[in-house]
Amino acid sequence: MIIKAILFDVNGTLIDIDTDEANEEIYRGISHVLTYQGISMHRWEVRDEYYRIMEAQRKASQEKYPEFNVVDLFRQLLNRRPSAPRTIALGKLEWLPVFLAEAYRGLSRNRLQLYPGVLDVLNDLRRRYKLAAISDAQSTWCLPEMRAVGIDGYFAPIIVSGDFGYRKPDPRLFAAALTALRVAPENVLFVGNDMLRDVYGAGQLGIKTVFFSSNQGRKQAEGVKPDYVIYQFPEMRQAVEFFERQ
Repeated sequence: MIIKAILFDVNGTLIDIDTDEANEEIYRGISHVLTYQGISMHRWEVRDEYYRIMEAQRKASQEKYPEFNVVDLFRQLLNRRPSAPRTIALGKLEWLPVFLAEAYRGLSRNRLQLYPGVLDVLNDLRRRYKLAAISDAQSTWCLPEMRAVGIDGYFAPIIVSGDFGYRKPDPRLFAAALTALRVAPENVLFVGNDMLRDVYGAGQLGIKTVFFSSNQGRKQAEGVKPDYVIYQFPEMRQAVEFFERQ
């Protein structure tokens, strides 16, 4: 196999992340920010409205695997408060949804770190191959988090599901990366930690898959089998050698 590019999932594959969206301090913090802007919402109101709008976005979607948009979610939350236009300047109303989305993620996050060996392997691979990332995430969250752990500059493109309105295993996300890279599926590897979203998703286009059995992600999916399995990220070197011998 001639490998020209390697695509990576992000969270659970490159980044070991833990978030707790049930933590009431998230909604308390958002409530305090809103109160400071003249919008009175109890933390439980914030929580309920957050999930109500998210569910409405997904139900309104015609996609098989719908993705929500967190910035638009907070924009809708603000627009539903009659006092918002009166108490918040127009310019602030434009950027406040982004700030609230970032605050939400920051308050929910318990852990953000690379898996051992990720940087060393990426430094090796980028000398020989094009690298791209495909993440089921929000750009408002994913890009700053990749920057925080020092890997944002390794990938082009970075495909984020929240920008498209659908998530993996939708094959269009993988196709978008192939188009940007100008490579054929038979010259690409995909590395991910979820058997359905990653392995099945990439396999629909005939992309060879490496399953990273990390501490996150679905370990099984009916009828789905990866082409190679690794249990520690540095084993990617052996995986690449395996495919190059094919």
